[in-house]
Amino acid sequence: MSIWSRISEAIAALRAGESLGAVFERLRTPPEQSVAFTIAVIALSAKMAKADGQVTRNEVSAFREVFAIAPEDEAAAARVFNLARQDVAGFEEYATRIRRMFGARTEPLRDLLEGLFYIAIADDHYHPGEDAFLERVAAIFEIPESDFRTLRARFVPDAVPDPYAVLGVSPDAPLDEVRQRWRAQVRACHPDVMQARGLPQEAVKLSEKRLIDINRAWEEISRRHAA
Repeated sequence: MSIWSRISEAIAALRAGESLGAVFERLRTPPEQSVAFTIAVIALSAKMAKADGQVTRNEVSAFREVFAIAPEDEAAAARVFNLARQDVAGFEEYATRIRRMFGARTEPLRDLLEGLFYIAIADDHYHPGEDAFLERVAAIFEIPESDFRTLRARFVPDAVPDPYAVLGVSPDAPLDEVRQRWRAQVRACHPDVMQARGLPQEAVKLSEKRLIDINRAWEEISRRHAA
């Protein structure tokens, strides 16, 4: 059964009058968490759309890249998006429920925030409202500010990304320390590792994007030390 079929079942199980947020209270353990992860990205994307006032085709395309939505599954994804957009609950309530769902595990929450960044910059414009939205979500997720800045450095196209910020190390760090950090991040973004954290197989694009960014940062730092 595809993840979209499982999502359709989860939505169909909602009782009359329940919000989409109720789904997160029921999907607490693997493999159901991969369903919750996907729903969370769709739902928070719908809420984030209000930050800049529109949903562009590029943002929709970016979501399809992240989750590889087949044509027959588009209706299920659209239904989740529309439910979230129409829900009276604010994004902070959604984010709080999602934080509670993953308990002490923060890696899936970083992955989720990464997916939101990917979608936010798909139209080549990072709106101040989107920045405030993502910063607040990161705070609710209890993601350290340094990790938020690292993600922002990778995605936001307002400057050439600082390779040290991308890897989350100090510019004064010895090369051996930077190499260790790079290797640890390479291991962490392996698709099997990310799926073990609760990401659906359909979200493999996130691991591909992350690997490109961290390898590029390591290559740039290596060149600077060799010069």
